[in-house]
Amino acid sequence: MDEGTTRKIMDIVVKPRDVIPEEGRTLPAAYYVDPRYFDREMDRLFGRMWVAAGRTEAVEKPGQFFLRELLGERVIITRSTGGVRAYYNVCRHRGTQLCTEASGTFPGSIQCPYHAWTYDLDGRLVGAPHMDEVPHFRKEDYPLQPVAAEVWDGHIFISLNPVPPALQTQLAGLPGKFAPWRMGDLRLGHRITYDVKANWKLIVQNYNECLHCPNVHPALNRLSHYLSGENEPLQGTYMGGRMDLRPGVDTLSMNGTCPRAFLPGLTPEDRRRVYYYAIFPNMLLSLHPDYMLVHTLWPVAPDRTINICEWHFHPEEMAREGFDPQDAVEFWDTTNRQDWHVCELSQAGISSRGYRPGPYSNREDLLYAFDRMIRNIHSGEHP
Repeated sequence: MDEGTTRKIMDIVVKPRDVIPEEGRTLPAAYYVDPRYFDREMDRLFGRMWVAAGRTEAVEKPGQFFLRELLGERVIITRSTGGVRAYYNVCRHRGTQLCTEASGTFPGSIQCPYHAWTYDLDGRLVGAPHMDEVPHFRKEDYPLQPVAAEVWDGHIFISLNPVPPALQTQLAGLPGKFAPWRMGDLRLGHRITYDVKANWKLIVQNYNECLHCPNVHPALNRLSHYLSGENEPLQGTYMGGRMDLRPGVDTLSMNGTCPRAFLPGLTPEDRRRVYYYAIFPNMLLSLHPDYMLVHTLWPVAPDRTINICEWHFHPEEMAREGFDPQDAVEFWDTTNRQDWHVCELSQAGISSRGYRPGPYSNREDLLYAFDRMIRNIHSGEHP
């Protein structure tokens, strides 16, 4: 997806409708079960857009690294003295994978385990045993193959697109909108990886509506009324909105109390809100008055998605004696598992020969807009 195409997509703002039209129905089953549809989404979205990969704190020091698998590619994400870098996990000698560990620290360089070709952290080939005798060989011709990497306020994004647009183009106005949370300052407090037997789009859709909350999430609905807040119209690269906390509720935790200080820089209004934004294709960002919750989705198959869920807190709060994130972790782990359960039920039902697309209510206009965007992607209108 080049910069022109990305801007074209972003210009298409699907505004909410007062009344969902008669054709406003859920997507046909093929969008959730057919491998051809899945592969097309992986190519046109995950293969061309910026994908949320992790946090800068995981590569805070030069040489620290972690791997991410995207479209069958294993990508090394590390830090050099020049900043965050990403490379295909492939040696330039005979194609051997360089790293097998999920994370770790390079000892100042990256060495192939097969024939010891060695690269510095900027990807330059610095050692190639037995190649000195080859007169036409030049080390500078064989750097590691780079993967585009950029950072937004502590979040690392990668793109397999050989010539991606600037990350800022994809994020549009979100950096300014969420600057008060100072996300780059926050640190990981807890991580849970979920294996959800559902299509990635069902997770995104479930995340962006709360009509199910009274039935599925009674604890959440007690803290934040399911009809509170408002949604922003769907944009070409993200969608989301906010919900308001009920009177007397300080944050989303098991009892609604907040044992932590509010994040510095938030307005009194934002201390009473929780923001939920899906940043396409794979980031679900939840900003609370006192912490940040981030999901990154890694589709494996039409009916399976790995979801890495992380809770982040202010380092000053984490340094306090007795700091315990479990009030927030337990609340959202319970809520998450309720969500994944209904997503899996949806996947199972949509997979039935008895499934037919159903109508949306007027309060599901954001989902209808998302479906229209997905249809356009499959039609080739937004390659």
